[in-house]
Amino acid sequence: MGRTLMPLALVLTLACTAASAEQAVNFDGFVAHYNAYTADLLDPKVASSYGIQRSHNRGVLLVNVQHADAAAPTGIRADVEATAQTANQQQQAIQIREVKEGDAFYYLADFPVTNGQILDFAITVQPDGTQVPFRFSYRKQFFTRDKE
Repeated sequence: MGRTLMPLALVLTLACTAASAEQAVNFDGFVAHYNAYTADLLDPKVASSYGIQRSHNRGVLLVNVQHADAAAPTGIRADVEATAQTANQQQQAIQIREVKEGDAFYYLADFPVTNGQILDFAITVQPDGTQVPFRFSYRKQFFTRDKE
């Protein structure tokens, strides 16, 4: 699989997971698509390409920002930050990294998760050229599975 196909493969993996549904938020002429899932659902080549450890005890957060009215949506550059809070109010660091493929930008992070854990993500997005960041939240419960 060619390197330029990897973001597409990552997005397709995301779209094919059972828990995946269209998750997006519109703001000021932009749309942010986002989702989180366990890293064991990633194709091994995709995970390796992005330096993500495939594991049922690792979560992946993916954010993609686009112009809302774009005829051919492409991820645009933005400052993206995220934090996660557990049900017992513990903050979990989420280190977002930018992935650039051709003209498209994607933002992803991986982090530890446990079975049944609920994380409340606070995500801040500020597309290049804008003055005010947009903040939204997202709750996700992770279901891990034991290795067979």
